[in-house]
Amino acid sequence: MKLRHFCLPLALALSFAAQAQGFSFVALGDLPYGAPDKSYAPYRALIERINRIEPAFSVHVGDIKSGSTRCSDEEFSAQLEHFGRYAGAVVYTPGDNEWTDCHRANNGGYDPLERLGALRQRFFDGQRSLGQRPMAVESQARLMPEHGGYVENQRWQYQGVLFATLHLVGSNNNLESRDPQASAEFFERDAANVAWIKAAFEQAEQRQAKALVLAFQADMLEPRTAYEDFPGHSGFRRSVGQTLLPLARQWGKPVLLIHGDSHRFVIDQPFTLDKRPLPNVTRLEVPGAQDVRAVRVQVDGASFAFELVAP
Repeated sequence: MKLRHFCLPLALALSFAAQAQGFSFVALGDLPYGAPDKSYAPYRALIERINRIEPAFSVHVGDIKSGSTRCSDEEFSAQLEHFGRYAGAVVYTPGDNEWTDCHRANNGGYDPLERLGALRQRFFDGQRSLGQRPMAVESQARLMPEHGGYVENQRWQYQGVLFATLHLVGSNNNLESRDPQASAEFFERDAANVAWIKAAFEQAEQRQAKALVLAFQADMLEPRTAYEDFPGHSGFRRSVGQTLLPLARQWGKPVLLIHGDSHRFVIDQPFTLDKRPLPNVTRLEVPGAQDVRAVRVQVDGASFAFELVAP
């Protein structure tokens, strides 16, 4: 499949022809899904295909297991082994299936917060990505002592583009008013995400970045209503609606949001602020689940192009 070029406003987009060099990275998520005997082989074939592409790095936006499989240590070890199959660097941000939903009986009836702690211990060291050739990353835990638990919120810069991950997950970001423990976890993590978003835009401004890429698991528009994209019950109201989008408009340069969760391949610009569109904010939703494909993102200056990658 040919690259799909996504047109940004002329004042913001730089033509491919004008760029002396560019790079590509791969985005994927919601993989592998299902029993190992059915899901692992296609996922491993996809990893092999990604290795042949030789991207600068890959970003997995979470859900390393389906919502109906066990959240066991064995499953976590299997997925850590999968990350070790990537020939280059791969950055991972957690999804809801590997911790918030683990209380379900068919997930093994685990304590979600205990599983979140296990994820942090196994998959993040605060200094390097995963993969066979890990790259250096900065973590919120090291840079912001007041949010010292959030080692999974990471950032790095590549050829003038700033990248950051945010711990935003499906199931409405774990905002569950009927569960005091879940609510307390949500509000603490929400504050950390808001601080990390603000820091990302500050860094982008200070480093004169050409573009900003933010990656997370959740389909943040899932809780929207016919009247509001981020209503009061949305777990993304403060982080995305009241922080990320206003800062993106203020910054003015291209912002690419990458997420999974809904298992559809989507490229669009669905965001508005004060009933005005935000043409500098583009969304890439990666496929996943039974659609075992990834997306190669070609970056030239501040311009993005997209290509589906199949095993």
